[in-house]
Amino acid sequence: MGGGLRRPGHPQRAAAPAGPGPDGGGDVHRRVYRTEDAGASWTPGNTGIRAYFLPDEWPEFGQCVHKIARDAGNPERLYAQNHHGVYRSDDDGRTWTSIAGGLPSDFGFPMVAHPSRPGVIYAFPLIADGQRYPVDHRCRVYRSTDAGDKWEPLSVGLPEGPFHPSVLRDAMCADDADPAGVYFGTRSGEVYASRDEGNSWSLVAAHLPDVLCVRAAEV
Repeated sequence: MGGGLRRPGHPQRAAAPAGPGPDGGGDVHRRVYRTEDAGASWTPGNTGIRAYFLPDEWPEFGQCVHKIARDAGNPERLYAQNHHGVYRSDDDGRTWTSIAGGLPSDFGFPMVAHPSRPGVIYAFPLIADGQRYPVDHRCRVYRSTDAGDKWEPLSVGLPEGPFHPSVLRDAMCADDADPAGVYFGTRSGEVYASRDEGNSWSLVAAHLPDVLCVRAAEV
């Protein structure tokens, strides 16, 4: 599952997606839970997140949240990539609203927030649950600079031909440089990097096994 998110200034408060199952499948009961007492108790935080695969599409729990990220400037604001759904919460995970309107698909795995620019987030849309390939078979990262109200495709330097690999929930990240670097790895073993917040990209590694996790560190 994606990692939990502590609220800055409130170490006892956190939100985390929880549930069994690998990225490749069997992950249909991953949902958001919230704690305000350092983990002593947890409550569901899924209001507004749709579970299209259940008889009740708006349950208290039972959703499939793939990844959550916290905004760089507003600690109450969270972003979530769901199993068919992209959402924003402005109340620390209590309720959620869809921000998928400007994306070519609402299915995907990663969700990355810029480390220092409020409202800037990155996603990698795939066609659908049953077709886990990039939309139009094109390699494109999508960026929003206004907390999900609008999205733009980023593809300069990425493969131009038909592209089929997916990007998993922990296989995209950003560093804390200025401008920020953004990185992602694919299930076909490539890693791409951007030194300019996604405006342009370059291939930095290839011929690896499935890339399950990408992290940036200064050495």
